[in-house]
Amino acid sequence: MTEQDLNKLGTTLWNIANELRGTMDADDFRDYMLSFLFLRYLSGNYEASAKKELGRDYPQLEDDDKRAPLAVWYEQNVEDIPAFEKQMRRKVHYVIEPQHLWGSIAELARNQHADLLKTLQQGFKYIENESFENNFQGLFSEINLDSDKLGKDYSARNAKLSDIIKEIAKGIADFSNDSDALGDAYEYLIGEFAAGSGKKAGEFYTPQQLSSILSGIVTLDSQEPATGKKKKLNKVLDFACGSGSLLLNVRNQLGPHGVGKIYGQEKNITTYNLARMNMLLHGVKDSEFEIHHGDSLLNDWDFLNEMNPAKKLECDAVVANPPFSYRWKPNEALSEDFRFKSYGLAPKSAADFAFLLHGFHFLGDEGTMAIILPHGVLFRGGAEARIRTKLLKDNNIDTVIGLPANLFFSTGIPVCILVLKKCKKYDDVLFINASEHFEKGKRQNHLRPKDIDKIIDTYQFRKEDKRYARRVSMEEIEKNDYNLNISRYVSTAKPEPVIDLPTVHGELTDHEKDIVNATNKHNEFLNELGLAPLPLGNIK
Repeated sequence: MTEQDLNKLGTTLWNIANELRGTMDADDFRDYMLSFLFLRYLSGNYEASAKKELGRDYPQLEDDDKRAPLAVWYEQNVEDIPAFEKQMRRKVHYVIEPQHLWGSIAELARNQHADLLKTLQQGFKYIENESFENNFQGLFSEINLDSDKLGKDYSARNAKLSDIIKEIAKGIADFSNDSDALGDAYEYLIGEFAAGSGKKAGEFYTPQQLSSILSGIVTLDSQEPATGKKKKLNKVLDFACGSGSLLLNVRNQLGPHGVGKIYGQEKNITTYNLARMNMLLHGVKDSEFEIHHGDSLLNDWDFLNEMNPAKKLECDAVVANPPFSYRWKPNEALSEDFRFKSYGLAPKSAADFAFLLHGFHFLGDEGTMAIILPHGVLFRGGAEARIRTKLLKDNNIDTVIGLPANLFFSTGIPVCILVLKKCKKYDDVLFINASEHFEKGKRQNHLRPKDIDKIIDTYQFRKEDKRYARRVSMEEIEKNDYNLNISRYVSTAKPEPVIDLPTVHGELTDHEKDIVNATNKHNEFLNELGLAPLPLGNIK
């Protein structure tokens, strides 16, 4: 799908959303819109696989026959349905019954059928509980089809849903159903809804430009980035994964077979469901990812709480954009937690280092971690200074990247990226000050492709560049009390030009002589006219 087609599809869907949501809050309508887009993808993918599986037995219907071909096959082959569905579960990992396919739902909407709402509810429930081999319970839990926001009674809600689905079906009819097309459209809509959500967007959306930097860094060889990308990452973790776009960016860097297993965790239930849909929409099989709904700071995912070192999750890449300076409640039990015990607890006013240490614990010896954090982690004192100092003394902080302000929908503060490694080749720290390399926008600033490439290239080849990047020895960092404030090491200020006093004095003397000559000439003319001459003042 070309970028032009993607923009056209995204704009089409966004216009539909604006026209149809009425007085409904954009965040609420987002869940309906994205769920229907998700159902369209699942249905299209399933029907294409069914057609391939059934071959000549797949029904060929007349153009005016609006039934789903699979529905016709089910009617004609009742005894063969169990074997067919078993085969489909083996091949595409899920089953959708004909009456719940997008085409069937869209046809009910087109005819304003009274059973649309009931059929949709049954379809969502089936997908959650029976469709997939791996259970996807609660996938549509945030889509309330009985909400008063859709209408005051069943009939009004049914009519509203008919209008929404009919317009979406019409809007995307001419576009491909492949995972790249609809997956990109899904990401486009998430971005547009995030733009309208202001601060709330920080809960679920990392701008693509920042995702590109993090994913570009962690996919490079950890010990020798200059040798290029790794062929494969066996395990990738994002412990504050939002809608999952950062994890998908890592996968896109290496291709669909470049990542063995994706692990994500998300505390917000709505965003957790968005992430699961997003994975499937991008063609990631349910066996290739695990997204957990829970609190990373409490480490309530049993899978990550494994105390047996032989079973501990060790990831080739850890990426994250956790909530900035999040207030948390550290307690005595957490001080003995295996993630924090060697470092101490982050202060309750800012959990930034708690998030960092959580992810760092699950980083493998040959892996790379890249995390977005507020600048305060670089220089704040107290508990944070102690954690920062230990990470530096242990040679775990590889690179510090300063970014421009106002890149996020949720905050205007400038942020940084910390790159960490368990086993680091170099004994210095690379500082990149990219704070002045961006394009100014009306609401947000933007990193241009050349800005992103420059950051990744500087990291990859560990380049030094005046007023942009510098490798700093641990001795110098120690002299600065392990303060990592970027401007201490890489200042973007341009030096004042050197003034050559003798040359400047000579130029001033010449100018003074010119003034005297011009004044004398002028006075000659005034004398001829019988007027008083101009005084020469102090000019000599």
